Amino acid sequence: MHPAASEITGLYERHAEAWSRDRGNVLYEQNWIDRFLAIATPAGSLLDIGCGSGEPIARYLISAGHAVTGVDSSQTMIETCRARFPDHTWAVADMRRLALGRRFDGLIAWDSFFHLSHDDQRAMFAIFAAHAAPQAALMFTSGPAHGEAIGSLKGEALYHASLAPDEYRALLSEHGFDVVAHVAEDKTCGGHTVWLAESR
Repeated sequence: MHPAASEITGLYERHAEAWSRDRGNVLYEQNWIDRFLAIATPAGSLLDIGCGSGEPIARYLISAGHAVTGVDSSQTMIETCRARFPDHTWAVADMRRLALGRRFDGLIAWDSFFHLSHDDQRAMFAIFAAHAAPQAALMFTSGPAHGEAIGSLKGEALYHASLAPDEYRALLSEHGFDVVAHVAEDKTCGGHTVWLAESR
């Protein structure tokens, strides 16, 4: 495992304000978010895992009438969410140890889950299952194939990892999810590899 894998939390906290500014509010993911919302219970509860500063995804979920709980490892990001959306629930938390004691109608981990190491990703599926109500939507982004990749955030190494598609399918099935849609390197969504599933 690359050393950068252990630096994700500090990296995003150091650059939280710059990341939020650069991310902006353009929802290029809208097509996938709409597919996710089509599975989730209307006006149901949603868990945004790695919510960042709440823009633009959490804002869109809230505007669609959902109660959002957002978690992120960055204190600065969460404080921004609380200022922007005070009527919703925001918590500083490491997704690898998430234990909220409740289930949600939808779970989304967009551009967050893929910063975990291979073994940490494998362990996340039990956490997804523990927080998913029956027929809940689950959506996350990954890489297209098994491996590691190092990007950059403000000149610092930014870790990404992915399991193989067959392993994701097996883990989803083992933990009670059926794959609804999967597109590798979706050209209509900035080249993201997306998984959308539904709990049984």
